[in-house]
Amino acid sequence: MIRRRARQPIDTRNWLGLCLCLCLAWVVSPCSAAELIVHQGLSVPEISRNEARLYLTMRLRNWPDGTPVQVFVLPDDDPLHHKVVTDIFGLFPHQLRRAWDRQLFSGTGQVPTTVPTEAELIQRVAATPGALGYARSASGHPGVQLLKVR
Repeated sequence: MIRRRARQPIDTRNWLGLCLCLCLAWVVSPCSAAELIVHQGLSVPEISRNEARLYLTMRLRNWPDGTPVQVFVLPDDDPLHHKVVTDIFGLFPHQLRRAWDRQLFSGTGQVPTTVPTEAELIQRVAATPGALGYARSASGHPGVQLLKVR
């Protein structure tokens, strides 16, 4: 005869500890907010979500004033990249990668420049006219301005 162990009720202290850890992980999350940033010389204060997708997927290659768009992104596995792509653009990172690869391999477009860190991304956007990127918080950083997505 097989004996089964009776289920033990969860100890209140363990339950509270688990809840506390989950709450702390949510509050201290490294990707609490994300915003699009552009070079400070760009005269576009806001764009639609669709326009943002077109710029990020490199289908729109020039800003309305004719300045070429240069997109900077973090690696695909970066948590900030995942948050920006899903929250702001309404895509999944693999969908975005597939669109870039399709353009690259068909010879019809380019892929964005991937940089290893958020600090370098902000510096590259600040140094490149027409640049587009994202950051957790770049307000107050010289050379970049926030781009509102409506």
